[in-house]
Amino acid sequence: MNISKDYAVQMQGIVKRFGNFTALNNMELNVKKGTIHAILGENGAGKSTLMNILYGLYQADDGKIYINGEEVAMKNPNVAISSGIGMVHQHFMLVENFTVAQNIILGNEVTKGLGVLDMDKAKEKINEMVEKYGLEVDPDAVIEDISVGMQQRVEILKALYRGADILILDEPTAVLTPQEIEDLIQIMHNLIEDGKTIIIITHKLKEIKESSDVCSIVRRGQYIDTVKVEDVTEEELANMMVGHAVKLVVDKKEANPKDVVFEIKDLVVENERKLEAVKNLSLKVRRGEIVGIAGIDGNGQKELIEAVTCLTKVKKGTIKMNGVEIQNTTPKNVINHKIATIHEDRQKRGLVLNFTVAENAVIENYKKAEFSKRGFLRRDQILKHTKNLIKEYDVRPDNCEEQLVRGLSGGNQQKVIIAREIANQPDLLIAVQPTRGLDVGAIEYVHKMLVKERDAGKAVLLISLELDEVMNVSDRIAVIYDGHIAGEFKQGEVDEQTIGLLMAGGNENGKTE
Repeated sequence: MNISKDYAVQMQGIVKRFGNFTALNNMELNVKKGTIHAILGENGAGKSTLMNILYGLYQADDGKIYINGEEVAMKNPNVAISSGIGMVHQHFMLVENFTVAQNIILGNEVTKGLGVLDMDKAKEKINEMVEKYGLEVDPDAVIEDISVGMQQRVEILKALYRGADILILDEPTAVLTPQEIEDLIQIMHNLIEDGKTIIIITHKLKEIKESSDVCSIVRRGQYIDTVKVEDVTEEELANMMVGHAVKLVVDKKEANPKDVVFEIKDLVVENERKLEAVKNLSLKVRRGEIVGIAGIDGNGQKELIEAVTCLTKVKKGTIKMNGVEIQNTTPKNVINHKIATIHEDRQKRGLVLNFTVAENAVIENYKKAEFSKRGFLRRDQILKHTKNLIKEYDVRPDNCEEQLVRGLSGGNQQKVIIAREIANQPDLLIAVQPTRGLDVGAIEYVHKMLVKERDAGKAVLLISLELDEVMNVSDRIAVIYDGHIAGEFKQGEVDEQTIGLLMAGGNENGKTE
């Protein structure tokens, strides 16, 4: 490797071990100044670990790091920040009851004599950056009151406020709506025009093609190749990432729906502000079919799922499972009626982060005779069950059953949830954003599992912000807008443009309601 000032970042021979597990083995990375450089790899491939080393959160066991041609001992994040590096993590690091401006200046405050904060000067600098890069956000807004997309802009502003010339974005589009993704890509290009350098970790091939100049592929902790994005197709990138051909389109036979398993009728649900978020919504799901709900985030999906899973009360209407009303009961009653749920927020709703993988794998069923006897857990049976799930669902590392689940990558945490819920053998599987944060290989596998459940006679309800996913996987598509079903179609009877119009409040003729 030739060390050069033309490169913002050069990482050479990076090795990182966690106990007996080698996460990175002789990894390398060369990022030219003024480019958007994507890092692509499967879940657990080592992408985030490599970036955490670059940002000083981890220390490499071997190897060297060069910033602008100069070797740097990246001992901690303070060294990284002073070297002009900023990192926006997948899960944001913000104080929710602070304002945007307070979060941005936290730890780097401007004062005016006697230690008094000079918020006017701070806001002036923030507003300059907002205008310069198109990062529109209100400095006086409180974090808990703004959208996820806005919170991400705050994280970017935090890094820029500290003088970052090199920005690391870890899965930046995982929680964004399609419009917010477009806005982010534009912001990234604005930053590049100003001479910044961006390293983006992502699984989304389409977004790599739209945003990046160069892509480095890593697989199981090893460097594979670096390619110019314009020279390769999405399929070629996917194949390099997983090491074999990947189908980007779901291969499934036509559905053969049977009797209705799950029925919602005239449902009304209020949000936290006591406003109606779900408005007289009706929907049926039959055995042997996948019903996909397409919609822009914030149109009642969250409140709908919370009502179905009895995490919130229903104001009006009924929810029936196998003919029995379950609304306004308990989450345990929902599970007992053979409903399994892959929740949207894996860390808040899907897992107990300080429990082991094995404990999370049986958390809904630990009282069953298979896993407990006379009030004592049968750890041998729990570990055996978990090892089988880890193997079947390719959770990495493959010996993680006794590891705390918070130590897994986001994608592998998601695999633990999916494995647990399908292993519960439900009559209805509700999948909310089931592939968020997963790589294409894992996405292909999850989609196959949803189709497999359908073919086994189960009912599947898929709720996703990814229109491609809904169009690709569903047998029937329902569009949710402003808390009600705006249209319902069989697969193949509707195009993306029509669905998109309905999602935005229009109708099939293109008119806005």
